[in-house]
Amino acid sequence: MLGDFKRGNESRVPTPSGVQMQKSRFLLARTAVVRSKRALAVAAVVAMTLPIAPTHAQQVPSVPPANPINGVWIDDTGGGAIEVAPCGTRLCGRIVWLKAPIDKAGRPLTDDYNPQAGQRNRPICGLPVIGDLQQQRNGAWDAGWIYDPKVGKSYDVELKLRSPDRLQVTGYIGTKFFSETFIWTRAPATLPRCITATTPTSAKL
Repeated sequence: MLGDFKRGNESRVPTPSGVQMQKSRFLLARTAVVRSKRALAVAAVVAMTLPIAPTHAQQVPSVPPANPINGVWIDDTGGGAIEVAPCGTRLCGRIVWLKAPIDKAGRPLTDDYNPQAGQRNRPICGLPVIGDLQQQRNGAWDAGWIYDPKVGKSYDVELKLRSPDRLQVTGYIGTKFFSETFIWTRAPATLPRCITATTPTSAKL
């Protein structure tokens, strides 16, 4: 029984080495807490000195890519080139190159077939021939007009990019049920221009 009593007391009364171990553990835990608090304080100070990264709502929107239809296109006849460019929120076009810019008399070509007599002396080079094109959900540009100076007539028109260097041009009157489609090719950057740069216009002829 004495042996049992001693073992029972030993299980309830910690030995000196056990007390020391408990104190050591307590000191280590308190040191860890102090260090954690110091680390958090330092991190907070560093965070305040750094610039705040913009949130998704604060981010500056990226610049949208340029419209791939913009540029200079040689028409299906190869006799002229039209520059397509924005005019406000729409697209317009004007003649910027002619294979034969002068007539047999050596004079610059003019808009001789225009139905308005007062417009017939306008030079063909620089002439607005496309206007009011609006972007559609399918990526095409439609609901605009195109003017053919060879006959002096205007038509409805749709422009649709078939490839980076091929532009589909569909002329129609009111509905595409009766329409005619042509393919224009992108002009080389070295193509000389017959006019200096001017602001595109959407004014219908």
